[in-house]
Amino acid sequence: MNKEFISAIRVSVLTALSFVLLFCQSKTKVDLIIYNARVYTVNQNFDEAQAFAVKDGKFVEVGSTDAIRGKYTAQQETDAHGRPVYPGFIDAHAHFFGYALNLQQADLVGTTSFAEVVKKLVEHRQKYPNAAWLLGRGWDQNDWPNKNFPTQDTLNILFPDVPVFIERIDGHAALVNKKALNLAVISNQTKINGGIIEQKNNYLTGILVDNAVELVSSKIPKPSQTEKVAALLQAQQNCFAVGLTTVVDAGLEKPIIDLYDSLQQAEKLKIRLYAMLSPSVVNQQYYFKNGPYHTSRLDVSSFKVYADGALGSRGACLLYPYHDRPKETGFLLRRPADYRKLAADIYQHGFQMNTHAIGDSANRLLTDIYGEVLKSKNNRRWRIEHAQVVNPRDVVKFGRFSIIPSVQPTHATSDMYWAGERLGAERLPHAYAYKDLLAQNGTIALGSDFPVEHINPLFGFHSAVARQDAKNYPAQGFQMNNALSREQALRGTTLWAAYANFEEKNRGSIEPGKSADFVILNKDIMLIPAPEIRGTQVVSTFVNGEEVYRKK
Repeated sequence: MNKEFISAIRVSVLTALSFVLLFCQSKTKVDLIIYNARVYTVNQNFDEAQAFAVKDGKFVEVGSTDAIRGKYTAQQETDAHGRPVYPGFIDAHAHFFGYALNLQQADLVGTTSFAEVVKKLVEHRQKYPNAAWLLGRGWDQNDWPNKNFPTQDTLNILFPDVPVFIERIDGHAALVNKKALNLAVISNQTKINGGIIEQKNNYLTGILVDNAVELVSSKIPKPSQTEKVAALLQAQQNCFAVGLTTVVDAGLEKPIIDLYDSLQQAEKLKIRLYAMLSPSVVNQQYYFKNGPYHTSRLDVSSFKVYADGALGSRGACLLYPYHDRPKETGFLLRRPADYRKLAADIYQHGFQMNTHAIGDSANRLLTDIYGEVLKSKNNRRWRIEHAQVVNPRDVVKFGRFSIIPSVQPTHATSDMYWAGERLGAERLPHAYAYKDLLAQNGTIALGSDFPVEHINPLFGFHSAVARQDAKNYPAQGFQMNNALSREQALRGTTLWAAYANFEEKNRGSIEPGKSADFVILNKDIMLIPAPEIRGTQVVSTFVNGEEVYRKK
């Protein structure tokens, strides 16, 4: 091989290297590229893509794998291997702080009898023998052979010296023992508005409903700041593990919001939170004076109001008596005049009003009050949380006054076993009517109400489209005329949920300029058979382009 030939080869190699270097330098540098994926953008046209680039926590461009990799280069490039990618899931109604604290209590969800509840309480007490109170949550007498409320008798025998407080699954009723009743100074003569202290033959059963619950819960020692932080960080990880990137926390006092803000500023709490304020005097005085508060991860611009209780504990306010209790209609938690004043004040100060309304009477009253304040179509985005039983005469008011229905699909499939007993055959079709509500404004926000239901948004997605529970019951679905399509359900837990939070310009879809919150799943929930949806696993969750969870 002569010198001229070797020299020619060297020149060719150097030229090729120079070309490659020049080509690489011509690409735009970004922080992250996801490619070879099935990207559901959830944009206006519900377009699909294969790849996207992320820089400084935002989506830069979305397109084909060849186009994105040909135009951009990144230190972190992830091959999704054909897996589906969705915008980060948003839970439009939950109780993040409450869920966090509940992680330290006895878990009574799924118990099939009061005996099982007692067994779990005994085990929890053995695990935490020095705790000042014995706390638990999640029991539901509707799941037991004996569907009557339990009483305090067994708790008094087993735990005579420690106060016991165990909340029903809906958080609107609790069972307490004699020690707890004594600490709260509750007797046969104690009166309460907007609640029930249950008695039978002048004997306190230990059951408290709605406003009566607070008589005892207010006596429970508050956790320390260290305990709160540890609980919140664990709750955050649990949320990331199921693909949640934003959570609406419904009903908070200012100290908790301040804690959220400090943890987010310290970059310990990375989940986004839409914090609804409780309408306490302190909250109204401070926020009406200072106005809404916004950061990149925290939004405080709404008030969460309770109109009534829950259907399961018969606290929901109905137009006509309960089918299984002909003398009871439930009750409002405030006077109608109080709601009117509150609505006027919230409107005047530029906040969003989000009202828990489950019974058809509560929904009628609040949609009427909304109408008195809002007058006509508007962009104030006031919400009815749950909108569980709505008389057909009142459904149209959601459209007339631009009211957003914020619903929890798993409520329908949890309640379907006994909802007919509460409502009767004539009224049941007016309950959990998600498609009818969606038709009013073309928008519906989906959540879970966790810890009332499971935190996994895919459970709600499944319930919304199949109207079935975890057992895939009933085979044909529950009131399928009000099922949502898969596209509607995905929009409801992403873009429409963001819209209900005034955040649709910043998140809720995979589009250039929006925050890079997204989730990669191991199966495509838009295509797989419905029974497989609940078993689908999160592969990775990203917030602001940062991977905050990866399945081991």
